[in-house]
Amino acid sequence: GNMDSMVNHYTSDRKRRSDDAYTPDAKSGKRPDRAVSVYCKKLREHWADVPLVIGGIEASLRRIAHYDYWSEDVHRSIVCETEADLLFFGNAERGIVELAHRLARGEAIHDIQDIRGSGFLREGVAEGWTVLDSTKLDTPGSLAKRPVNPYAMETERPCVGENTGAGKVVRMHVRRMTPDRDRTVIRLPSFEQVKSNKALYAHASRVFHLETNPGNARALVQQHGKRNVWLNPPPVPLEAGELDKLYELPYTRQPHPSYGNAKNPAWEMIRFSVNIMRGCFGGCTFCSITEHEGRIIQSRSEESIVREVETIRDTVPGFTGNISDLGGPTANMYRLKCKDPKIESSCRRLSCVYPGICSNLNTSHADLTKLYRRVRNISGIKRVFIASGLRYDIAVEDPEYVKELVTHHVGGYLKIAPEHTESGPLSKMMKPGMGTYERFRALFEKCSKEAGKEQYLIPYFISAHPGTTDEDMLQLALWLKRHNFRLDQVQAFLPTPLAIASAMYHTGKNPLRKVTKTSEDVASVKTPQQRRLHKALLRYHDPSNWPLLREALKAMGKAHLIGNGEKHLVPTWQPKSTQRGRNPKRGLPKAMNQTKSFARPARKHKPQKRKNPARV
Repeated sequence: GNMDSMVNHYTSDRKRRSDDAYTPDAKSGKRPDRAVSVYCKKLREHWADVPLVIGGIEASLRRIAHYDYWSEDVHRSIVCETEADLLFFGNAERGIVELAHRLARGEAIHDIQDIRGSGFLREGVAEGWTVLDSTKLDTPGSLAKRPVNPYAMETERPCVGENTGAGKVVRMHVRRMTPDRDRTVIRLPSFEQVKSNKALYAHASRVFHLETNPGNARALVQQHGKRNVWLNPPPVPLEAGELDKLYELPYTRQPHPSYGNAKNPAWEMIRFSVNIMRGCFGGCTFCSITEHEGRIIQSRSEESIVREVETIRDTVPGFTGNISDLGGPTANMYRLKCKDPKIESSCRRLSCVYPGICSNLNTSHADLTKLYRRVRNISGIKRVFIASGLRYDIAVEDPEYVKELVTHHVGGYLKIAPEHTESGPLSKMMKPGMGTYERFRALFEKCSKEAGKEQYLIPYFISAHPGTTDEDMLQLALWLKRHNFRLDQVQAFLPTPLAIASAMYHTGKNPLRKVTKTSEDVASVKTPQQRRLHKALLRYHDPSNWPLLREALKAMGKAHLIGNGEKHLVPTWQPKSTQRGRNPKRGLPKAMNQTKSFARPARKHKPQKRKNPARV
């Protein structure tokens, strides 16, 4: 499916969600936890001899041994848990078509083991493959130092007691040949090893993510008991023509007829939106887009996008002329790519924009700007909004794009994701600093003013991310207060399988760098009490959080931030309305009763003119 069942069912605090946007009328409990494993077990019970192939986001993110946040344990690969014959990770359209043709030709499912983007169980390693131990490529733990080049020869040491007065000894060395990458497999630490050794888990996460570029990735193998989970290299990205064909198939653009007249929230949100690209090269460590869709941007043609907009206009019931989104995983990576295909295919960076924008990345938004202008001028289209998250650090490199976006495609609010203000957590997220945010904010406000519009940025922030301290959250809260932001919705970090930040959370190590037992430690917020504190600091304006914040500020030696002035974070008094069973907003002074949705600042209302008493 397109939604992980555990993320769908539980909050970041492991509490059961009360609704499900993917079911009729948003009713919860319609699907089981760990749905892929449950469904596969049922299928095997009834059709034991039928080939079983799994895929989708839930299977894709569990293709090797992974940390499971909900059980707080390391789980086996989902291939082992489901006994599936084949796993496809990523979108996998090309792989599915190839598999279907080969099965139709009579090939046995167990003989089909060479499709890119697939994983399966096998005994041993096939003949003709070179096996590299991952610990020799990126040595974890307090092991002996090894050459930087894993294929380099070590200089032999002289024998103890060797006769140095004798003639010079000539030693013959056999030069090792560099293995063929297409026939090389990297052996990750086994399931049993990563389950018992956190340093090895972090090391395996690091090596896994370094082997995700389709241009240079090698196959991976990980032992689970007596069997091996084998992962072929990621699939080659689709070309524009292939994407066009996929998105222009004759979809009904309607929920399944069995839903009847029930409302489907997930469909309602995207029914008038158009997906223009796939992938993301941002590399945010808490995000799983890279593990699923990859870093290479795959974009549709302009003509195909226009045809889909026209199809929505002409065939979708209820369309009123407004396109709700032209986007994808990120709003503004359409057709952005490396300037040199050779450099792109050999690159092993985890992000093209962190710690700074790569000099080889083309940041021109000219194609996207042209697309926006063309779509908004289609007959019958009133407005085209951009609802996907904006990567503002690359948008600010193209002021013409920002002007087009702000002038024509923002419905009063534009969401962006700084995620934090402090360098500690930002370095673990691989996100830019607030200097970039301020540059974009200034450009956004300038363009809004020129367009004669009152518009606001909606910044999103994460609490309890690995590497975040109480002091970091306090500084973020003070920044929010200085800028008059009052968050109504707060996102707390949720460790999803395979994400780099999840490895940090579980192991306390930083896989962004070489992992050793003495390498950088990463502290994580794990206790319910500290997680509540971090969320409370983001919502410093909520009176129900004030008692907790007062106690925390005193414990941190920050009691000077408690008071009733502008420089204080929380007041000394507590409204009676915050008692149990009463509305915490009722009875508050007007200045304290202006909590806004998301993160928009309170509007500055102009004083209304009093009516002339003589005319009343």
